[in-house]
Amino acid sequence: MAPSPLRIAILEADIPIGKARIKYGSYGSVFASLLHKAADASNIPRDKLEITGWDVVNLEGAEEGAEEEMGGDWDWKRRKGYPSLEQVDAVLITGSRFNAFDNDPWVVKLVEFTKQAIAQGRVRIIGVCYGHQIVGRALGAKVAMSEGGAWEVSVCQVIQTEKGKELFGGKDALSIFQMHKDLVYYYPQGVEELGSSGVCKVQGMYIPRRVITVQGHPEFTEEIVAELLETRREQKIFGDEIYEEGMARVGKQHDGMLVGQAFLKFLTEE
Repeated sequence: MAPSPLRIAILEADIPIGKARIKYGSYGSVFASLLHKAADASNIPRDKLEITGWDVVNLEGAEEGAEEEMGGDWDWKRRKGYPSLEQVDAVLITGSRFNAFDNDPWVVKLVEFTKQAIAQGRVRIIGVCYGHQIVGRALGAKVAMSEGGAWEVSVCQVIQTEKGKELFGGKDALSIFQMHKDLVYYYPQGVEELGSSGVCKVQGMYIPRRVITVQGHPEFTEEIVAELLETRREQKIFGDEIYEEGMARVGKQHDGMLVGQAFLKFLTEE
């Protein structure tokens, strides 16, 4: 197990919108909320988790490590840039509205940092949605838009492999929020498969004591996803069919907490 407290750096690749922005301030606090609730459910004291947020997008002209007040119920603060790998035990890469296959300087830098973290061997890496795709790219897999630009949205079923069942409570299928049309197209060499869906064959990747990723969003809530669906319909990103299907499932039971507990077990196991 990592030294106490467990030092988790959340690399924030986007910020929430609307009401979620007001409530949480930042996606760092959305994940902190999930991890704290998962710690409660796993009988891990919250003070055993030292969680910090890092803005890895808006770095032009910013001082490395400068603190930024994000507000919200958590009064969340985050820093600009990247943590030192020597000063953290784990890195969690969040979701994002951006494309993981783009070559914007900040995206390339995030991919390079992820490669360094994986190669370093001690620090454990969690990737969620966009973060899952960044890890896939760092490991050499193809990341691109789905064929035909098909979306997965709202609560969806992910069929689990045997390893996925082992990690996520023995369930044959996970119910998890989705919000993506980009994919990791195949499993990189040396990675264990965790799950798949009709739209996305690579729903999760695992390297023991090094990497765990999911394409879905365990941190999302019904309120966050409903607001995203409504906003993207208003922006003409979603047509009525995608919106209505998503809203019909948004209140369904989901396994976000189960995935959060699996993340903590991954971070603390020897």
